[in-house]
Amino acid sequence: MDDSADVDVIVEAPEWEALGLDALAVEVCTAALTALGLPAQRFEIALLACDDARIATLNADFRDSPQPTNVLSWPATHIDLPLGGMPALPDPAPDAPRHELGDIAIAYQTCVREAHDQGKPVHDHLSHLLVHAVLHLLGFDHINDADAVQMEGLETRILANLGVPDPY
Repeated sequence: MDDSADVDVIVEAPEWEALGLDALAVEVCTAALTALGLPAQRFEIALLACDDARIATLNADFRDSPQPTNVLSWPATHIDLPLGGMPALPDPAPDAPRHELGDIAIAYQTCVREAHDQGKPVHDHLSHLLVHAVLHLLGFDHINDADAVQMEGLETRILANLGVPDPY
């Protein structure tokens, strides 16, 4: 077993194929987990690479917001986040099966449009969105200012380790 997270990428929108999402997702998810001191190889994530129509449906079903968004995430386990603190991160035993972290859906058209509008390379923006989603799977959030500052700081640090400039 290598040191990488197990990221199962399900491609529904063929536009994703040209971006090399499979390799990018493994690299980024592994970096996010490792930066938090977690053994990335002990975790699995399912990633749905879809289009705006599909994510709008998911957004309507799960968040009562029937419009496209860039990324959605569903943690496999609810993790409480103390105000401005660190969530109780999972600690899978080395001999246990991989820990299912959760599911992520990412929308092609929205991601590409946002990257273009922000003057960023698409791969950099995708990396940011994937780090953001993994942090949500781990219980991090940005509902209040303290949590947002913490989450953005982690995102910036993880992305810097990947050679991606500060997205903020």
